[in-house]
Amino acid sequence: MRCKPLAFALSLSLAIGTVSAAEPAKPAKVPSMQEILDASPASDWRTLDPDRTLYLQLPTGRVVIELAKAFAPNHVANISTLATEKYWDGLSVIRSQDNYVVQWGDPTDDDKSQQKKPIGSAKPHLPAEFERKATGLPFVQLKDSDGWAPQVGFVDGFPAARDPKTDTAWLTHCYGMVGAGRDVAADSSDGTSLYVVTGQSPRMLDRNITLVGRVVQGIELLSVLPRGTGPLGFYEKPEQYVPIVSSRLARDVPEKDRTQLQLLRTDSKTFATIVESRRNRRDDWYKRPAGHIDLCNVPLPVRTPKS
Repeated sequence: MRCKPLAFALSLSLAIGTVSAAEPAKPAKVPSMQEILDASPASDWRTLDPDRTLYLQLPTGRVVIELAKAFAPNHVANISTLATEKYWDGLSVIRSQDNYVVQWGDPTDDDKSQQKKPIGSAKPHLPAEFERKATGLPFVQLKDSDGWAPQVGFVDGFPAARDPKTDTAWLTHCYGMVGAGRDVAADSSDGTSLYVVTGQSPRMLDRNITLVGRVVQGIELLSVLPRGTGPLGFYEKPEQYVPIVSSRLARDVPEKDRTQLQLLRTDSKTFATIVESRRNRRDDWYKRPAGHIDLCNVPLPVRTPKS
């Protein structure tokens, strides 16, 4: 059946009017990361273990480091002994290399004409702990591709990588990760000289140096230090050194003096939501969501426990 011209025009105008009169649907409000965290259940958070928490006390404040015992058990054991025996007390931050690392330890370490500080009952020789068996690790994998490893993700809050073919896993050099300095030999570290990544993630170091933990609070106290003027950012004069007031395991500090912190569990639903919200930013400022997130750009939220 054919419509008459007048009836057809009338029906078309009514249809157009109906469409134009309708109000456009408002996009759903995208919660901010803070709103996501505020809505998280208490079970999605974990408290720092005082046996695996190292305090580095500088004149400007406290740096809190979580130690990665699952990846570097021998180094963590030595670091625990060194801290208990007050090895780092009175030593210094000796290096600050722009866009790279800050390092602390004994300033006389490389000077054969001076007597190094004794390491007490800590072991003088440790095996390289660049990687470990992946089997048994609670690996939370990111779906995003990575240029340095077949798979990347998180193990108990630490950024990590995994190779299923070789059943190996290792920690990655993201911002704030702490490692043990070494000489040319792979097994030449004893845990006395430590560094923290303060620049663009130097992932080429993965599986070449033993990573022992991650700064969870106070990274700004290290990242803002004046850059060293010597090769590799080492300070050239003693007056440039930043003194270490003390370094202790949290378990050796009275509970009232500990830094009370909770970390978002990387195996939680809240963490998965945070990752997705950062992978595809949909707030007003972003015009083109990336659809990808780099391992070292994933935020690892920390908070003071709610009273």
